[in-house]
Amino acid sequence: MSSSINRRTFLGAAAATGLSVGLARAADTPASEKIVLAVLGTGGRGSGMAKTYAQQPGVEVAYVCDVDSGRVASAAAGVEKLGKPAPKTVADFRKILDDKSVDAVYIATCNHWHAPMAILACAAGKHVYVEKPCSQNPWEGETLVRAARKFKRLVQMGNQRRSFEKINEAMTRLHEGVVGRAYLAQSWYTNNRASIGKGKPADPPKALDYALWQGPAPAMPFHTNYLHYNWHWFWHWGNGELGNNGIHYLDLCRWGLGVEYPIHVSSSGGRYRYEDDQQTPDTHVVGFEFDGRKTITWEGLSCNSMPTGQKADVIFYGDKGSLRISGEGYSIHDPKGKEIENVPGKGGDSTHIANFLAAIRGNGKLSSEIEDGHKSTLLCHLGNIAHRTGRALKCSAEDGTIWDDKQAGSFWKREYEKGWEPVI
Repeated sequence: MSSSINRRTFLGAAAATGLSVGLARAADTPASEKIVLAVLGTGGRGSGMAKTYAQQPGVEVAYVCDVDSGRVASAAAGVEKLGKPAPKTVADFRKILDDKSVDAVYIATCNHWHAPMAILACAAGKHVYVEKPCSQNPWEGETLVRAARKFKRLVQMGNQRRSFEKINEAMTRLHEGVVGRAYLAQSWYTNNRASIGKGKPADPPKALDYALWQGPAPAMPFHTNYLHYNWHWFWHWGNGELGNNGIHYLDLCRWGLGVEYPIHVSSSGGRYRYEDDQQTPDTHVVGFEFDGRKTITWEGLSCNSMPTGQKADVIFYGDKGSLRISGEGYSIHDPKGKEIENVPGKGGDSTHIANFLAAIRGNGKLSSEIEDGHKSTLLCHLGNIAHRTGRALKCSAEDGTIWDDKQAGSFWKREYEKGWEPVI
């Protein structure tokens, strides 16, 4: 997609076609046929999901793919231990895209690969389940939505709470006015991560194809504290805690309040706990204001846990009370905070996977169709851009575009390694 595309025109067209695409059955995947799937990225998340997919009725995990030969072999063995045929192991995912027998791909790579890989998969005729965040920068998210529309592919983002029964029930009740007019959504994420230390230049591990791991990101020399997880904390590849885990809760906030694009975004925080190589904040407070007098806040603490007994993912406040989401369930509270109803729930990755597979077979629509995934991911990008520029952003309520700030606008799209920029 050209960087000069009119975002209002593009996103308006996407919205107009999104429902029909979500409801449409993939004409080349009859409901009676099995779904052949490839897993791209076999770290802890990818390896676990490979086994979950392999246990779904009518699904064959035909390939597992990773640039780390040790990880991909372990993932294949994990599927085989379930009594399933051993998947083929591949380092370069493009070989899989050439196999016309593959109906869909599951992407659990590093963030900088999510959208470029998903776009290529759409162009190759594959349906896509892509982990969150669906993009490393706003332009990629827009381009992925456009690719899904152009190639008529189903693309689901991995914000699995969208498929949980009681979370859906909570959202329906919010929209029906159980707390009156909901106007504020607060959200949190906490962890107890250790320091990543000071990395040193070194040769990449022999089992790792580091050049292919970098792929669309401009090449950088290997350092000892980049892999396999710490890339999250470097802007070159990751999106910090906001994009890593905040996306789940911001998605719930946006869904519950019924909002799309913010008009004002602010950020405060930094790398406070340790002095090391981490570039992204470990202490982060972000605020989003929307038309209609509605606000979302997110507080992320990578290196501190909440006091024992205090637990909430999201709280919605309205003029008649509040609704708290915690885990898979929710509770209703009166205006003074007294709990008047508690609704436990259950859910897991298999629920969201089942939704994706059902949509491919023509049995309903996606719970998290990629346009919704992009809108929620964009909140993470805008929060990070506000942090990196050190100032609040003014944005368009129609598409999230940043107004009158050349420096902030420069973060809308990244530079790409030659030959890897997404093109559709």
